[in-house]
Amino acid sequence: MEDTPLPPASTDLRDLAALESSPSMLFQTFTSATAWSLGLALRSRILSLPSTQRKPALISISLTGGLEPHVIFQCATEPGTVADNEVWVRRKRNTVLRWGVSSWLMRNKMLAGVGGDAARVEAAFVAKFALPSSSGGKVADEYAIHGGGFPVRVKGVDGVVGVIVVSGLKQEDDHQVIVEVVREFIG
Repeated sequence: MEDTPLPPASTDLRDLAALESSPSMLFQTFTSATAWSLGLALRSRILSLPSTQRKPALISISLTGGLEPHVIFQCATEPGTVADNEVWVRRKRNTVLRWGVSSWLMRNKMLAGVGGDAARVEAAFVAKFALPSSSGGKVADEYAIHGGGFPVRVKGVDGVVGVIVVSGLKQEDDHQVIVEVVREFIG
């Protein structure tokens, strides 16, 4: 599977929402052993990307519950990740936990609301949800509407039980690698 490119990530809101609630994306169970196997599968897939898509990335899988998410798998795919990847992981995870959908779906919802104007999407996100910024700027420090945060759902359990995050690739590839690997993993 070496040098196998990712297909483009969908930007269609109906397709994205249908995918995330689809039985093909529901785990039968989700344990630390599941997270370990899934995390290794994500790492292998990222390492198989062609050089045009591949960059060092941070993979983080956490469970919900309690006051803070409980990280049960985290690794860098290769040397070259930076501390900023951890910040992006936290922000993408927070988005999934707050809205119950992928950070990519949230981005595309917000883009639709600003007529596809990527330059205005962050400010619109902050304004719509009255999100704070510690710097007083137009970016919410605790949330990110960039692809790469994905909800973990389990058959027979309501809501999101965990979050899978990839940070380091292009945001659409962060999202797409999760979709591809989860679909294959569950299938």
